Amino acid sequence: MPTVHSTVCPLDCPDTCTLAVTVDEGRVTKIAAGDGYHTTQGFICSKVARFDRRLYHPDRLLHPMRRVGPKGNGDFERVSWDYAIGEINRRFREITEEWGAEAILPYHYGGSNGILTEGFLDDLYFARLGASRLGKTICAAPTTAVALGMYGKMPGVAYPDYPKAQCIIIWGANPKASSIHLVPYLREAKRNGAFIAVIDPRRNFSRREADLHLPVRPGADLPLALAMIKCWVAAGRLDRSFLDEHTKGLDTLLACAEEWPLDRAADVTGVAASDIECLAQQYASLSPAVIRCGWGPERNRNGGKAVAAILAMPALLGKFGVRGGGYTMSNSGAMRIRMNEALGDLRWESRTINMSQLGAVLNGSIDPPVKGLFVYNCNPVATVPDQNAVIRGLLRKDLFTVVFDQVLTDSAEYADILLPATTFLEHDDIRISYGTYVAGGATPVISPCGEARPNADVFAALGRDMKWDDEPFLWPSDSYVRHAAAHLEIGSRPGDHEVFARGDVQRCDFKGGDPVQFETVMPLTADGKIDLAPAALGATPYGFDPVESARYPLALITPSTPRMVSSTLGEFNYDELVATLHPEDAAARNVSDGDVVRIFNDLGEVICRAEVRSAVRPGVVSMPKGAWRKSSRNGSTSTALCPDDVNVVGGGACFNDARVEVEQRLSVENTG
Repeated sequence: MPTVHSTVCPLDCPDTCTLAVTVDEGRVTKIAAGDGYHTTQGFICSKVARFDRRLYHPDRLLHPMRRVGPKGNGDFERVSWDYAIGEINRRFREITEEWGAEAILPYHYGGSNGILTEGFLDDLYFARLGASRLGKTICAAPTTAVALGMYGKMPGVAYPDYPKAQCIIIWGANPKASSIHLVPYLREAKRNGAFIAVIDPRRNFSRREADLHLPVRPGADLPLALAMIKCWVAAGRLDRSFLDEHTKGLDTLLACAEEWPLDRAADVTGVAASDIECLAQQYASLSPAVIRCGWGPERNRNGGKAVAAILAMPALLGKFGVRGGGYTMSNSGAMRIRMNEALGDLRWESRTINMSQLGAVLNGSIDPPVKGLFVYNCNPVATVPDQNAVIRGLLRKDLFTVVFDQVLTDSAEYADILLPATTFLEHDDIRISYGTYVAGGATPVISPCGEARPNADVFAALGRDMKWDDEPFLWPSDSYVRHAAAHLEIGSRPGDHEVFARGDVQRCDFKGGDPVQFETVMPLTADGKIDLAPAALGATPYGFDPVESARYPLALITPSTPRMVSSTLGEFNYDELVATLHPEDAAARNVSDGDVVRIFNDLGEVICRAEVRSAVRPGVVSMPKGAWRKSSRNGSTSTALCPDDVNVVGGGACFNDARVEVEQRLSVENTG
């Protein structure tokens, strides 16, 4: 008899949906939207609706394995969990004795994980080991640094308040691919008469859905924002009373904005001066007004500064203090977990390695060199800049690599030891939303497939095998949710482990409902003020550093799609890699829709099919984020073309600084 189970989705998306999962004879047969949580609104994305394909995919990892052939060939044999745990610790002890513990690097990213599967017993294990720490910079590092420095990560405008806004700017985000539950609220706002503008190199909204599209050149969001600010200064629009009372650093921002008249900004951004002026006027004159700032603007060397200029806008015009007014970015600051209290003293003072430069680290001459790599919760071959350098590093014979994952990813093929991980449908977890104001409990709806184990169980086993006496390594698995919830703050209330254990959500309540910036929530900075020139911006706040290349004139962008927000589900969800060119760029290169093309620069090349669409602006090539190597015709994907330069703000990855050329490719064998 089929049964329906409640749980919460932890995948990398701001929405944190509730789910109703149907199980028949121990197998998941249907995944649908759950009841009782209004933001889910009765629908979920196609990615999660088809997640059962990952559960039962032929590439699902079901047993611990060790490599038996050359690295990269994907030849493994089954071993026991006891063997795998013992072998990992044995090799790590050997590395520590010869090179020191900093020669071991945990490599992970928590976008699609909750509290128990990222930064819990894994952190305790690597801290006790004394391994190098990882600077998690692939996504959100610049935006986080800016949001903390300017506002202390003040909670932002909630989705249900968007219909109250008269002006909405979607800047560097595509809710249709990620955060799909914001879209109905945008449509309601449009019906209410709101002016909606979208700033993106791609057109993702129709002319009926948005009044204005500004197809900004990749990396030029900063001049666009500064030109708008200069317009407001010239028109006497600044809310001086608000600025005097609530901000500091204004003069620094305004001095930089003064350098960007409309004509200069139009030349650099590729956006018509009249459109920049129109947006500036609409945003200034309409209230309430809200800016949804995404993570697209941060993906270049000017990204952190651009985000700071964007987030300054509501302060400059005094757009706060009213429902539907202000900004939204990450709302995770409304909740936090006191992990040091949960796990004990987590002092961890080893060096930090920037994850965006993994290829350079593995192939370079750092002291000590990385001799042990433990990869979990991520797929660096598909997601990290300079893909070819990453692969060269993973092929090193002297590098001991562990990969702990749910499926045989591109990265898993280079492992010495493979560990099978459970999915969110097979273990307990607590997900803190970074869009909606909830924390939710992911609960197991089926038994683990094969011998897959939860992250926390595996790191506890590693700690016990090391004979460490930290109490958390001895906790029974069924107590993890209780221990974590006891140290979780959801607004002013503690986490309720009973809510999480039944697969439900706990709302973060604010006075009067969802938060109103500068009414029910205030900046969480030390002095309570907005810092318009935070130290995180570096020595030249708001200084613009253009990326130019005569040899490679096209900018490469790698946005999320409705099928791929990260590399998760790439085993089945993106069969063929396709690059999108504007008709002008295609014609100049004699490329027609459907042709096989070579996209290249000094770092590498990608061979795939081209589509010719006016949705992408001229001068830009668009290729989906997270695609696996098998999807292209030469076994390379977008990250093979992306430099490993990092942002001065937060050390973030600069994917959109990639510059490429495209040529027609008449025929090629698939070598992926």
